[in-house]
Amino acid sequence: MKRTLTSISILAATLLSSAAYAADVTLTIESWRNDDLKLWQEKIIPAFEKDHPGIKLKFSPMAPTEYNSAINSKLEAGSAGDIITCRPFDASLALYQAGLLTDLSDMEAMDNFSDVAKAAWQTDDGAATFCVPMASVIHGFIYNKDAFDEVGVEVPTTVDEFFAALEKFKEDGTYIPMAMGTNDQWEAATMGYQNIGPTYWKGEEGRLALIKGEQKLTDPQWVEPYAVLAKWAPYLGDGYEAQTYPDSQNLFTLGRAAIYPAGSWEISGFNAQADFEMGAFKPPVQKAGDTCYISDHTDIGIGMNAKTPNAEAAKTFLSWVASPEFASIFGNALPGFFPLSKTPVEMSDPLAQEFVSWRGECETTIRSTYQILSRGTPNLENETWGASVAAIKGTSTPEELGKKLQDGLASWYDPQK
Repeated sequence: MKRTLTSISILAATLLSSAAYAADVTLTIESWRNDDLKLWQEKIIPAFEKDHPGIKLKFSPMAPTEYNSAINSKLEAGSAGDIITCRPFDASLALYQAGLLTDLSDMEAMDNFSDVAKAAWQTDDGAATFCVPMASVIHGFIYNKDAFDEVGVEVPTTVDEFFAALEKFKEDGTYIPMAMGTNDQWEAATMGYQNIGPTYWKGEEGRLALIKGEQKLTDPQWVEPYAVLAKWAPYLGDGYEAQTYPDSQNLFTLGRAAIYPAGSWEISGFNAQADFEMGAFKPPVQKAGDTCYISDHTDIGIGMNAKTPNAEAAKTFLSWVASPEFASIFGNALPGFFPLSKTPVEMSDPLAQEFVSWRGECETTIRSTYQILSRGTPNLENETWGASVAAIKGTSTPEELGKKLQDGLASWYDPQK
């Protein structure tokens, strides 16, 4: 009898253990994208849970402006969720270096991404990748198709054709040729210099050479984009110096401007506000037949809290994020934020599809100032804002701007000394 009771006790304990193991694991996902809540609740979470019984997802967003400090505090206190949405470059690198994010390099799913896609969430030597790339934004130009048809302007592919198009709109006088102001500064660098610049410094070739100290900001390929920006000024409309970012958006969506130097993040908003058909063209090449380059800038990734008690389930979810299924859901729900996996995703939004199609035509790169080169003082990213504005306004020559930026970088960055 005693032996029977003992056997029953062992069996009961085994069953209880099995029941506990089989219980649902709930993964909490931390994010700054509080505008994505509906997408996660209605599309992403149901799609994942349908094929992964036993793993539940809880999306827990917070205000974007509070995210960096809040997630740092929660990770250090041990109260953060299992899954951490990752900012690109140094903010997430610091979390990894502090032992707060897990190295995911051994995940087979990481092979689904190019080196450029992974660069935003890697150590400087590329030895460790600590976040799965989710999405990027692509730079180019959005244009008013009605305006182009009305004035008889062809979509430009070369720099000469680009300025000929601007000149034709200026001569016609119906539309501001291009909507961009310099009041907020960052647009001049982000949608100006970083948009057209890769064509001159040859994308990753130039960006990596700058990091290694093999090229300098005084070299022609880094100075020439400022000379091109200087030629934009006559086409930006009266008062562009005081024009803010929202002003430029409104000018374009109200149909008063023909061209808008853009990031693909504008697509959803422009679709909702503009009552005319839009198209997009990539940064013009210097001459016909040249290789084209686009800034396909890494924007958002997703990683694993190093202290999660649910590491196996978390890796299952992260592997799914790297899948074509997730890419299709995410890319089509948020047109203009493009999945970074190697598997092409067909976009239902025609403007988004135009942007993403350039990946098959052009060499891709990321913004030149974002990896490593803006860690010191003066901050190269912020200095590039001011330089781009100065180029457009003509308050400094391109050569003067290149020297100022090079001197600033060399003052703290050893490979450039």
